[in-house]
Amino acid sequence: MSGAPLLNSRDLRRVLGTFVTGVTVVTTTDDEGRFHGVTANSFSSVSLDPPLVLWSQAVKSHSHPAFFKADRFTVNILAEDQIELSKRFAKSSHDKFTGIDVDLGSGGVPLLRDCSARLQCRVVSRVPGGDHTIYVGEVLAIDQSERKPLVFGNGRYLLADPHDLADTKLSPDRKQIQLTAMRLGTRAIERLVRRFDETMALAVWGAHGPTITHWEPASAPVSEALPVGLILPVTSTATGLAFAAQLAPEAIAQTALPGQDAASGEGDWNERLAEVRRHGLARQGLETFYRSETLINALSAPVLDADGRAVLALTAVGEASRFRADLDGEFAGALRETAKDLSQRLGYEAENSREPAERLPLAVGA
Repeated sequence: MSGAPLLNSRDLRRVLGTFVTGVTVVTTTDDEGRFHGVTANSFSSVSLDPPLVLWSQAVKSHSHPAFFKADRFTVNILAEDQIELSKRFAKSSHDKFTGIDVDLGSGGVPLLRDCSARLQCRVVSRVPGGDHTIYVGEVLAIDQSERKPLVFGNGRYLLADPHDLADTKLSPDRKQIQLTAMRLGTRAIERLVRRFDETMALAVWGAHGPTITHWEPASAPVSEALPVGLILPVTSTATGLAFAAQLAPEAIAQTALPGQDAASGEGDWNERLAEVRRHGLARQGLETFYRSETLINALSAPVLDADGRAVLALTAVGEASRFRADLDGEFAGALRETAKDLSQRLGYEAENSREPAERLPLAVGA
């Protein structure tokens, strides 16, 4: 195949890294009773009948001779808070088990504690696989906890997050829906900040209006003071406008306090809300950030529940000198799609939402 392009190992590693996996530590013991362990995300199921699994290890690994001779191993599926344990067993060291309490499984193989799950296995075959050895093992015993598994992909440790909410019935309890939305929203803004490096906030509709519940700062945040619990004006912030465009008028009217001038008239106010609904985003520019003189631009996207009501707002803020907050920019597109995805996962379907014509004008100053 002389015409085939040559593969760059670094590029191949990067491509393979896009396949998100769980994280395991595979452990065994040698003939002298010494413990060995190595972090591996090459673990996979093979068969249910008989129950077979596999994992692979680099032949250059320090512990390869011990694993190659051993007739048993345990796959310890790490929990989401065991990142340090993953890092410990990923390094070459003779002291990996120092200070770690373990349980002893079949054949004296060490079992790590507090994992998401553990599978004790008997080796049934060792298969050469290039610069790795592939071990196939028969599962002899399993145990599982209620702890969420650790996830790895694109060179980062990740958190497992359900993606099937749109296919299940959520509880009609609005508080429960809001808690679910907040959990999903927190993960979502973390991803956006990693990608675009803009300070972001999560807001809910509280008793007194839009309320910040979580901040995800950029590498250079707009301020050192990012207060949680901050209540925002409805009519003069991007977050407030995002909510106002997707909530019942009576809910908005209760928070439109004197001094929060919606616009020069009801027509202007209704047009602003219609604009938010058209774009799926609210924009507010050249405002001073909380207790500072920093001028900022802000973009906010509403997240909707199954009834089409705003249950959450994802808001980005940045210094006006560099964050233009364009409604048609790359960041705006990503923010809009993120909010749309979260809304769908909460059961929102556009055809079932209330029509904008059913929304009444806000009584300004009421």
